[in-house]
Amino acid sequence: MSSIPPVQVYKKLLAVYGPQGWWPADSPFEMMVGAILTQNTSWQNVETAIANLKAHNMLDCELIASSNLQQLGEVIRASGFYMQKARYLQQFSLFYYNNSKRKGLSKWPTSILRNRLLAVHGIGPETADSILLYALDRPVFVVDAYTKRLFMRLEHFDYELGYDSIQHYFKQRLPESLPLFQEFHALIVEHAKRFCKTKPLCSRCPLASDCPTAMGSGAEINRPKHPDVD
Repeated sequence: MSSIPPVQVYKKLLAVYGPQGWWPADSPFEMMVGAILTQNTSWQNVETAIANLKAHNMLDCELIASSNLQQLGEVIRASGFYMQKARYLQQFSLFYYNNSKRKGLSKWPTSILRNRLLAVHGIGPETADSILLYALDRPVFVVDAYTKRLFMRLEHFDYELGYDSIQHYFKQRLPESLPLFQEFHALIVEHAKRFCKTKPLCSRCPLASDCPTAMGSGAEINRPKHPDVD
């Protein structure tokens, strides 16, 4: 069977889950902090760490950049790898402040901005693209572990394909649209958390009839209109 086109995956997920309204943050800088803290941890832990930053009145680039590293680490301890992430946050906050914050970053072309983000210690492609997409309103397609897992199971590509190649794959097959890229990423995350887990729940998955992995699992397909969170 041929793979369901990415735009059809988007339409199906949107019909099932509705608009997600991502990224959950009260400001662009909070979104950027969240993108760094969410590396290798759950969003629940990130929420706790951000709440602690707010409680200590530290959710500010100048305060983070000038804070005591050990104290910053203790504040964000809930995010895991907290001393490493404290260093990442300080390096990014210095970069953000020294380049006139969001107003300054917004003046750069996307390609230059992405390269400068990647040059900041602790900022990899996924984090840089999340910041570009959600905090700086640039239409870039974010490739995370959920995206890779879902579309590998849909047989769009092999798991060995690298980040840039996967991003190029979607760029060729989707219209360049900021709202679409933002919503699609959020929908993929929601779907992966509910059904396309490490051990997939194929029998109830709303994409099961289009998924070779589900078809090969031998599971009896029974798709609910409103899937429950597992």
